[in-house]
Amino acid sequence: MSLRAYGEVRPCVDAAAYVDPTAVVIGDVRLAADVSLWPQVVARGDVNAITIGERTNIQDASVLHVTSAGPFSESGYPLRVGCDVTVGHRVVLHGCTVGDGCLIGMGSILLDDAVLEPRVMLGAGCLVPPGKRLEGGYLYLGAPVRRARALRAEELKLMEHSAAHYVRLKERHRCSG
Repeated sequence: MSLRAYGEVRPCVDAAAYVDPTAVVIGDVRLAADVSLWPQVVARGDVNAITIGERTNIQDASVLHVTSAGPFSESGYPLRVGCDVTVGHRVVLHGCTVGDGCLIGMGSILLDDAVLEPRVMLGAGCLVPPGKRLEGGYLYLGAPVRRARALRAEELKLMEHSAAHYVRLKERHRCSG
C-alpha cells in the first residue's frame, strides 16, 4: 500500500483496515477498523482531514478529497464518512459528510458541504450539489439528485449486508496477499 506523509502529517490506518497495494493514501487520513480501500482508490488529505468510520468500504477508482480553508470557507471542508458505508466504484467524495449505513452508487459525485444523513441510498451516477442535505431512509436518483422514494425493507437489509460482506472480503484479500 502507498501511505504518504504530507508535510509532517501521516495517514493513520487501523491495523484491521485493508488498503489495496494500488491505492494511495496521503496526509491527514484516518481509517478505522475494518475499513477497506480497493484498487486505484486515492484518498488525499493534504489541505484538510479525511475520516472514514469502521466497516466502510471504498471501491475501485474512487477519489476522496477535501477543500482548504480560505475566503470562501473559513474552515474548509473536510471529508467525513461514517461507519458501515458502501461507496461504489468510481465515486468522487469531495469535502462532504456521509452518515452511517449509506450506500453510494457507482459513478456518483458528492460535492463540498453536501450531507447524507444515515441510511441514504444513492443510485448510480448521482450528482449531489454543494450544500445539499439528503434525508435518511430514502433512495435518491439523478444529476442533480432528487428524492425518488422511501427505502424498502429489503434495501435496508442489502445496505447492511454490503458493509458486512466487504469486511469479510477484505479479510480474504489480507490473507491471500
